[in-house]
Amino acid sequence: MRSWNSLNRGIVACRHCPRLVAHRELIAQLKRRQFQDSVYWGRPVTGFGDQRARLLVVGLAPAAHGANRTGRIFTGDRSGDWLYDALHATGFASQPTSVHKADGLALRDTFVTAIVRCVPPGNRPTPAEIGNCRVFLVEELRRLSRLRVVVVLGQVALHGFLQAWAEYGGSVPSPRPRFGHGLVHRLDDETSLVVSYHPSQQNTFTGKLTRPMLRAVFRHAARLLERRTD
Repeated sequence: MRSWNSLNRGIVACRHCPRLVAHRELIAQLKRRQFQDSVYWGRPVTGFGDQRARLLVVGLAPAAHGANRTGRIFTGDRSGDWLYDALHATGFASQPTSVHKADGLALRDTFVTAIVRCVPPGNRPTPAEIGNCRVFLVEELRRLSRLRVVVVLGQVALHGFLQAWAEYGGSVPSPRPRFGHGLVHRLDDETSLVVSYHPSQQNTFTGKLTRPMLRAVFRHAARLLERRTD
C-alpha cells in the first residue's frame, strides 16, 4: 500500500478527466473579482485531517472559488464555513473557520474528503468522472484503519461513497441505505453511516439546512464514537 504522501501526489497530478481538467484550470485563470490577487490552486484536491481518524466526512467536490482556489477541501467558501463551524462546535475541529491552508486549522479524530477531486461544471460531475475518482476514496478508506463513523454530505456523496465502500470490500446493507437528513445506517458491526444535507448555499440560504441541524449530525456522530473504546 502506498504511503499517504504518495497517494496525495497521485491525486494532485491526476489529469484523467479532460472536462474537469479544462474547467478547473479555466477558473484558476479567470478567477473571481474578489480573488483577483490570489494565486489559484487549480488542481485536484486531496483529503484533509487526522490520518488516524475514526470519523470520515465525505462531500461532493471542490468549490470553484473555495478549494479550487485554496487547495484544501471545504476551505475558503460558505460551505466550508458551515462544515467547520459544526465540527468545531462538536469538538472535531480546533477552530470554526477554514480560510486558507496556513490558517492553523487542525482536525481531531476526523478526516474530510470528497468523491470527486476537481471542481465540476455546475457542481455536477458525470457518473464516469465519479468513477474515475473512486480509486482515490478507496485508497483513503484502506488507510483509515480506525474508521468507525462516516458522515456523507448530500445524496450524490451518499451514492458515491457506497460505491467506493463496496469496491474497498466493505459490506453494503440490503436494502441499500437511503438518503434522508439525520438518518443513521449500520454498514457493519464496526461502522455507522450518518446522512446529512450538503451545506451548499442552495440548502443553507433556503433554510433547508440550518446550523443547528448540521451540528446535530456531528453530535450524533460523536455519540456513536463514544460507544467505541478503540
